[in-house]
Amino acid sequence: MTGFVFTSQEEAAPFLAKYGRGRLDGILEGESAFDDDILVTIVGIGKIKATLRTERLLKEHKLSSLVHVGTCLALQDEPALGELIAADQVFEGDRVELSVPSYPRMPIDTRFKDLKSYRIVTQDHTVSGATELTYWQRLAHVSDPTAYPLAYVAATHGVPCDIIKVVIGRVGEDKPISRDKVSAAAEKVADYALSAIPGILAA
Repeated sequence: MTGFVFTSQEEAAPFLAKYGRGRLDGILEGESAFDDDILVTIVGIGKIKATLRTERLLKEHKLSSLVHVGTCLALQDEPALGELIAADQVFEGDRVELSVPSYPRMPIDTRFKDLKSYRIVTQDHTVSGATELTYWQRLAHVSDPTAYPLAYVAATHGVPCDIIKVVIGRVGEDKPISRDKVSAAAEKVADYALSAIPGILAA
């Protein structure tokens, strides 16, 4: 069984509504639902929730792989807004205050070869100012709140973890991201994830 892991209820909603005509719909943050083929869970925003809830998930369920599905913010001109991407490397990025920061990182061998792959930095802190933005642009392509701990915990359990994201904005932009834009992005990444299920099950 493959586990599909979402960060928020808003991001999970289109997938849950469409999969099996909604038979897994209605789960809340911190909950899971499953049938004979897939499991869906919502871990919540932030590294601590992602770590603890992924650890619990993998202890309670025997999963062959994880697919983390969600949204991210671009640090650079590429990837484009609205683009679906995969991760080929994730790293933790909240040690910037150290005099010589070293960021734990992990390569990802993605099965989604039709998507362009990018480096994702997972951060709880907010990037502020042009100098800090330039710093992170040298290290990563996109930023998100959950990818690294998900991949790390999965690796400690020997479970492969793929990451597919859709870019909904750019780090450093003052304009807030509208709910409509988030909803449209969630629909887009849900449709891709749903289309991938037959291939995942057949592997």
